[in-house]
Amino acid sequence: MSLQGQYLGMNVAIPDLDQPNQEFYTHCGQGVLHLQACVKCNLLRYPTTTACPWCSEPESAWMPVSGKGTLYSYGEVHHAIQPAFRQFTPYLILLVELDEQRDTPSPFDGLRINGNLADASGELATPELVETVGIGSRLRVVFKSIGDGMAIPLWTPDTEIEQESPWRYPDN
Repeated sequence: MSLQGQYLGMNVAIPDLDQPNQEFYTHCGQGVLHLQACVKCNLLRYPTTTACPWCSEPESAWMPVSGKGTLYSYGEVHHAIQPAFRQFTPYLILLVELDEQRDTPSPFDGLRINGNLADASGELATPELVETVGIGSRLRVVFKSIGDGMAIPLWTPDTEIEQESPWRYPDN
């Protein structure tokens, strides 16, 4: 039986054959970010896979991570193709480098997770919040429940630390 939910009025279904993603989003539904950790080389990985991308070991275990990191890169969407996102334009698609496993197993091979920018309650960010975030911003994970015990991980500025001035793509 697939897990079913809704996000922004859109149906979300994760089929039984996709057990790793069911587990990932169920962990998120419990309010803790978990990633697969290879039982052989101990490296974390995202997105979920059936084998370690570093050593090809198929066995893994779920490990909780801090859910904190630095904005590595982003895309700013001004013309949403998906109708549910149009009311939130411009919105950001983020690539966040987690504090765990930075530059491991080699330089520039950080552990990175994608997601949207949101406020602390998990609602997609307002344009005012979008303007405050750029490369180098410190972020933390927040979760938006989508039903059936699942949640989507989103990212919000980490207000517990002092933020440095982030770099943003120049306006044209």
